[in-house]
Amino acid sequence: MAVTQQEIENRLWDAADELRVAMPEAQYSSVVFPLMFWKYLSDTWEHTHQTFLKENEDLGLSAEEAHEVEYSNYQTFKIPFIFPGTVAESRASWSSILATVAQHGLGQRVRASLQAIESANPDKFSRLFGSMTWTSEAVLPGEVLASVMRAMDRTPKMHEGNMSHDVLGGAYEYLLKRFSDGSGTRAGQFFTPREVVELIIELLGPKNHESVYDPTCGSGGMLIAAANLLKAHGGRGYTLSLNGQEAVTDTAGVARMNLFMHNLTEFKVEVGDTLRDPRFKKPDGSVKQFDMIVANPPYSLKWKPWTNDPRAIGGVAPQSSADWAFVQHMIASMDPKKGRAGVVLPHGVLFRGGQEAAIRRRVLDNDLLEAVIGLPANLFYSTTIPTCILVFRVPGTKALERQDGVLFIDASTRFTKAKNRSVLTDVNINDVVTTYRSGSEADGGAGLSARFVTTTEIMANGYDLNIGRYIKQAAAEQEDLGTLIDAYNIARAERQKTEQRMLAVLSAAGIEGFDE
Repeated sequence: MAVTQQEIENRLWDAADELRVAMPEAQYSSVVFPLMFWKYLSDTWEHTHQTFLKENEDLGLSAEEAHEVEYSNYQTFKIPFIFPGTVAESRASWSSILATVAQHGLGQRVRASLQAIESANPDKFSRLFGSMTWTSEAVLPGEVLASVMRAMDRTPKMHEGNMSHDVLGGAYEYLLKRFSDGSGTRAGQFFTPREVVELIIELLGPKNHESVYDPTCGSGGMLIAAANLLKAHGGRGYTLSLNGQEAVTDTAGVARMNLFMHNLTEFKVEVGDTLRDPRFKKPDGSVKQFDMIVANPPYSLKWKPWTNDPRAIGGVAPQSSADWAFVQHMIASMDPKKGRAGVVLPHGVLFRGGQEAAIRRRVLDNDLLEAVIGLPANLFYSTTIPTCILVFRVPGTKALERQDGVLFIDASTRFTKAKNRSVLTDVNINDVVTTYRSGSEADGGAGLSARFVTTTEIMANGYDLNIGRYIKQAAAEQEDLGTLIDAYNIARAERQKTEQRMLAVLSAAGIEGFDE
């Protein structure tokens, strides 16, 4: 009987919940994802092995011949032996180690198994499982690890004969979201809400055989969404070349496992600081270029500014915020013929002055920016601030009516209130995408406003891209904020007057020590 999505999700969460006695929820992912992927690999390998034995039982092959046939025609990866030649020798599989959970040193055996799988499959699984610090008894007691493994073993077999990759990938996404919902900033750092990801991918529209790049890929959600959306629109998602870079080793491992779980094998995820050490390069040392670039970089990140870096068009972003440095990197990474990019950033990038204003000016003078889309506040797990999507295209590739200007869309009031945050519904997403594609102006009557603004008008405003300068709805919201600020200032002045009168009365009564 086919495994339901609900069933596998419930069983996996039961396993994760065993960790509650040993660590905060923000750390669950570092344990659960490696174990889940290990079980997936082991179940898949064992299923394929049994299929091989059944299909070749009458051939009379020797052990060596059988091994050669199995790995050349059946298995796509290896599950090797650990501790070879010793009494403790066993295959590095989930079932083999599970049989020893009651024995001392479980974490050591799990670590040895995962390392053996990485070493046996360097092209596929190098550094896949991350630092594995949780395998230490001091971090995660053996009895807790055993409880997690026993609970996870109650999950149905994770192989294609028993469940589809859609179910498996969906379960992985479920855990990502669950961890982010319940654990705040740390997990939220590498999980962008599904609807925000879908909106960006819809705006950029991936096509068969294109290359997709995420310079801050986190758990790989944007890369997976590109393939899924292409498939949903009748394309072939598996034809995309998926590429990502992530600064945190363990998170890069989460991304690789996520991609495998979704049956996407044409990918490359590199580890490193994208601004300081971009890992995707051409032979001449310049950054590699892609058809489609997507990102949700860390906001207002302090960084060490570049010196003599060719990516720094228009200037160098200030040390206090790397926002525009990420944009400059993405622009440099766009294919010169059909490159386009979509990035989520805080509103400050639209109007901050100094070096950021100089970069904005160059980007607009070069007609690189196609659209600015204001999103609702409180969409993200790690911040409540309102954000915006910036869409870029290489010069000359904008539609004729979009050239020498920017399309502004204010979608800040189009959302549904959920338990902990705002959520974009499918209708919200479709309306924004439709407005973006049509370019037609909207007056805000349905909570969505849009207007195309020429570069000349933006120039007259000092290259300020604040949405409120160009759209009435956003401007009205800013006026409301101004009213609140005025009210605060009046109340503050009244408080100061009252305080002065009180101090005067106390002083007249001979009570000192209250004045400054």
